[in-house]
Amino acid sequence: MKGMVTNMKFIHIADVHLGAKPDRGYSWSEERGKDIWESFFHITEECEKEEADLLLIAGDLFHKQPLIRELKEVAYALGKLSRTQVVLIAGNHDYINERSPYLSFAWPDNVHMLSDRDMDSIYLENINTEVYGFSYHAREIREPLYDRITPGCRERINILLAHGGTPDNIPIDRNALIRSGFDYIALGHIHKPEYLSERIAYPGSLEPMDKNETGERGYIRGDIVKEDEKSSSISSSFISSARCQYKKLALMIHPGMTNQEIRDNIREAISAQGKNHIYQFSLTGKRARDMIFDMDSFLNHGNILEVVDGTLPDYDFAALKEENEDNIIGFYIKAIEEGDFTKELGEKALYYGMEALLEAKNYK
Repeated sequence: MKGMVTNMKFIHIADVHLGAKPDRGYSWSEERGKDIWESFFHITEECEKEEADLLLIAGDLFHKQPLIRELKEVAYALGKLSRTQVVLIAGNHDYINERSPYLSFAWPDNVHMLSDRDMDSIYLENINTEVYGFSYHAREIREPLYDRITPGCRERINILLAHGGTPDNIPIDRNALIRSGFDYIALGHIHKPEYLSERIAYPGSLEPMDKNETGERGYIRGDIVKEDEKSSSISSSFISSARCQYKKLALMIHPGMTNQEIRDNIREAISAQGKNHIYQFSLTGKRARDMIFDMDSFLNHGNILEVVDGTLPDYDFAALKEENEDNIIGFYIKAIEEGDFTKELGEKALYYGMEALLEAKNYK
């Protein structure tokens, strides 16, 4: 291949977690499980559409040890690819144990699993690309096993397929990876999309797995041009493709609002953002002092995980101080107003303290 320019198009995914059903116990959990499969099948369609040379799967294709029937579904979808070669590894969720179906499964000819526990590679001659990697054989690996990895033949496009980046699962030294000499390092394990450098990236999970995974999810699409053993260029970008997102929305409350008005605002917010998404609402602002939120009714208007009350009661502190100038309530307001507090801390002290004092007064 010496003297020849190689241009290779790839798609990089990780942390698909086939078989997972996020938000168990909620009405939409079953649908979320189906979404994960559909997102994976969408990637195979994109490989065909983009005429990708290589699909990289950087671990945790499955949420746990795969069933044979699940492997067959994946193999059928990947085997239909007309020009795309596929290389995958097992991650910490679908790690290979002595009973793993991975060990005996027969993949289609275009699918290559780097299943050894030690570093291995496969050379794909038609695209002059060598992919390095190894699979997890335990749920946790604490050694920094990627820090000293270097490619063997510099005339090839060299890719490292790696899963890790946390103390319990192969700690990663970003600078060591940058120095390693790979043309691209396809990472998995961290569910949030992130570029560590131009040539090192996490695509994140294809679909969000829980309420903490807000923001876009998807995959990375890229091109590598290898001119000679000392020169290569890469261009890649993150592509948002998840079928749903977890969204945190703040709903501003004012003292005149009723429960029905709040329900209307929730419905309007969901309609504007998309009914397919999953929501967490926080109520902010000031509520009427006698307002009691009907939280259960708020949850019945879409895929809503929770509604959190962060409002403050609408107190007239000037009037309260005047009405209670000779008792503890008036003394408390005066003390806070004259105290050395930041504005934010002073307001919180006034509101929360007043809640307790008025409650105690009413109790008596």
